[in-house]
Amino acid sequence: MREISKEYLENVENEYLNNVGCTITRRALVKNKISDLTRVNEQTEFTRDMFSINLKTLPVTNQKQSGRCWIFAGCNVIREKIAKKYNLKNFEISQNYIAFYDKLEKCNYLLEKIIELKDCKKDDRTLDGLLNDGIQDGGQWDLFVNIVNKYGIVPKSVFQETFQSSNTREIDGLLNKYIRKFAFEIRHNVVNLEESKTKYMQNIYKILCSCFGVPPKKFSFEYVDKDGNYGIIKDLTPIMFYKEISGINLDEYVSIINSPTDDKPFNKVYTVDYIGNVIEGNEILYLNLPIERLKKLAIEQLKNGEPVWFGSDCTKAMDIDDGVWDDVSFDIDTLFQIDSNMTKEASLDTRESAMNHAMVITGVNIDNETPTKWKIENSWGDKKANEGYHVATDSWFTKFVYQVVINKKYLTEEERNLLNTEKIRLKPWDPMGTLA
Repeated sequence: MREISKEYLENVENEYLNNVGCTITRRALVKNKISDLTRVNEQTEFTRDMFSINLKTLPVTNQKQSGRCWIFAGCNVIREKIAKKYNLKNFEISQNYIAFYDKLEKCNYLLEKIIELKDCKKDDRTLDGLLNDGIQDGGQWDLFVNIVNKYGIVPKSVFQETFQSSNTREIDGLLNKYIRKFAFEIRHNVVNLEESKTKYMQNIYKILCSCFGVPPKKFSFEYVDKDGNYGIIKDLTPIMFYKEISGINLDEYVSIINSPTDDKPFNKVYTVDYIGNVIEGNEILYLNLPIERLKKLAIEQLKNGEPVWFGSDCTKAMDIDDGVWDDVSFDIDTLFQIDSNMTKEASLDTRESAMNHAMVITGVNIDNETPTKWKIENSWGDKKANEGYHVATDSWFTKFVYQVVINKKYLTEEERNLLNTEKIRLKPWDPMGTLA
């Protein structure tokens, strides 16, 4: 069938109207959400808050109306090191501090790339993509590492949230409008290139300071531990706080991805062109491994008491109120009498799914050496799920988890050697180029 003919419409309409199931569905959907009618209530076999490996982590954080999940997840991994070292009941690293410098560096990165591509045709796909995407809240693990390595970290108490840092739509819109103005001007040669870029970056810095605050250069780390003991460490710089206080070296970690597509063979390393923030920083580095190996590495890191930063498609099979991700909890196919099932490969190749959210794995349940469910520390506040902690079934993990960040010491020697091989370069529009 090439065209939708009148005869065809009459036939399918008659078939539909004579289908009792379709009639029931149509009537039910008049005043009900699809997700409510497809919920499988029988899927209650697992207990949501019990795990054979369960890390005792700090209370959840809240990214509010921003797309900073990857920053929150990264900060939450680091803060556990600090909390354990200083016996803290509660503690947060300033997400605003990381976001400030990420925005600053992303703007500089984008201006440089626009300059690099200024002689391209207007419809060049790379240039069009850069201008269309602009500055986003989202990011990747390696972008987090770049910011921390260059600027360090600070406690949230010394650089707190502002309304703008927690509600980023307006600031992102302003920055993108300003950068696109720069792109137009340099393409039409109406400004001196270097002078214009310097001026634009100066103004961007002013905008960020006005919205996020002026980042601290020196500060004191003041705390009271679980036993009520007071402590203070004075005259710290952000770099000192990262290197001397946190006790973590982010360069020891690597992103393991699972992309079972024909164009990305396993046991190869990849990077993504035109995805970055710090110009002089590291490129994105992915090691693509089978999903079972990815799970095994995550479990090994959890067994050693260390949470796992990970990226997934959080929009799929999500029960946001109960805090459950379970791919068999919603049966759309039965409701509409269709077969919509897709493999992970097909979902990636057709853009049906890709990583869009970063969180932290803090536990797993293992039965007969096989994981059955995963404990997830989210950054959506403590009003949802179990005080902000969610659970994902292992089958959901298999289908919709695309990335975990693992300490290199858990890799085999062969896997570590792969990290030094030549990276295969992916286009910026590749599914693995999406930002959490």
